[in-house]
Amino acid sequence: MREERLFGLVWLALCAGMAWIAWGIEVPFSYEPVGPRAFPLILAGLMAVCALALVLRPAAIGFGWPHGTVRAHLLIAIAALFAYAFLFEPLGFPLSTALLTVALGRVFGGSWKACVIGGLAMGGLMYLFFDRLLDVVLPLGSLFAAAGV
Repeated sequence: MREERLFGLVWLALCAGMAWIAWGIEVPFSYEPVGPRAFPLILAGLMAVCALALVLRPAAIGFGWPHGTVRAHLLIAIAALFAYAFLFEPLGFPLSTALLTVALGRVFGGSWKACVIGGLAMGGLMYLFFDRLLDVVLPLGSLFAAAGV
């Protein structure tokens, strides 16, 4: 149970850091009633409650460290999400989303063919949905920008 409490304390510190960063989010104009910092602050608060529950009563939660294949899949998924965050602007939304979808699809046991088709469909269709229907500006990336798309 010592590891669970340690994990909860580290998680609680990360939540505090997330809240501190989110509090500093400022925009020159208000485009919604609560502003852009509301979502990350609410998310940090909810995660902090879960972390605190893990610190105070780890046995009641039934937390267990992943082993073997589950741990490998978890590490691959975390690496894929970090890669997505770093590649989002240079590669753009469609391509980085397609790559993330392929990686996560493979982690969950999908075939290469299904993952590539799903990744391309997800990247392209989600871009069209957000850009055309919801009018959310997403980066196309330097690859597509150089091609003049």
